[in-house]
Amino acid sequence: MLLAASVGTGIQLCLLGLFVILLTIMGTFYEERGTILTAFIVCYALTSFVGGYVSGGLYARMEGKGWIQAMVLTATLLPGVVFGITFILNTIAIVYGSLAAVPFGYIVIVLLLWAFLSFPLCIVGTIVGRNWNSVPNHPCRVKRIPSPIPVKQWYLSPLAIAAAGGLLPFGSIFIEMYFIFTSFWNYKVYYVYGFMLLVFLILLIVTACVTIVGTYFLLNAENYHWQWTSFGMAASTALYVFLYSVHYFVFKTHMTGFFQTCFYFGYTAIFCVGLALMCGALGFWAASAFIRTIYRNVKCD
Repeated sequence: MLLAASVGTGIQLCLLGLFVILLTIMGTFYEERGTILTAFIVCYALTSFVGGYVSGGLYARMEGKGWIQAMVLTATLLPGVVFGITFILNTIAIVYGSLAAVPFGYIVIVLLLWAFLSFPLCIVGTIVGRNWNSVPNHPCRVKRIPSPIPVKQWYLSPLAIAAAGGLLPFGSIFIEMYFIFTSFWNYKVYYVYGFMLLVFLILLIVTACVTIVGTYFLLNAENYHWQWTSFGMAASTALYVFLYSVHYFVFKTHMTGFFQTCFYFGYTAIFCVGLALMCGALGFWAASAFIRTIYRNVKCD
């Protein structure tokens, strides 16, 4: 259930990131403060159908029974995390009397947008996905009795493969992360969105390729638990981004005190959660396509 919700939300974030970058390239969103965030929120609500469709279809193909719970989890997974962190940061800002506190009216508008647009679209997407994309399309016969997994070296364990999987994707966006963090936390204007689009596409390609290679090593070690491992391989990119944010906070900013530290790591955590879901979903999709391809061409029974 959690895997289906994570994959659905991640695929939605992939499309969302692409749409927002393209809209920013075609327009002048970066000239006014908060315009990109507004576009992100509205586009997230409008693309909720995609998240529900992917999640509902995947959960049905996994023969899950609690599809209503999966639907609710898909609709609330990312908004719940964002709302929880934002609520804590907003409470801290109110206690400190800071202007960084989000007005109550804006919070109500976002909640209404989620309740009357995002959530209904997720429901429709889940129902459509369950009816149109729910037939299991296994390329070969699936054994009902799981085979024993032999003990291998530590570097062939799912945890080690997942931890190493995020290094190359992080390396592909390492330089761009510096400019994004500088724009956000040092209040510099970021306007090279064409280059960001190129880096975004490179991230998607590298993530898919690395996940396929890691899945091959996992299967070669006779370990068939590839679902969460493939998701974790790609999602671990966000872990390295968060570690880089710690380095940036210590050596590149002049932030001090409890208030600034909470806001820095709070908003960075939201970004990393979204990045983990997006990369993880893409990695799962790439690994699934790879496995179906090799078993369709190799396995004969």
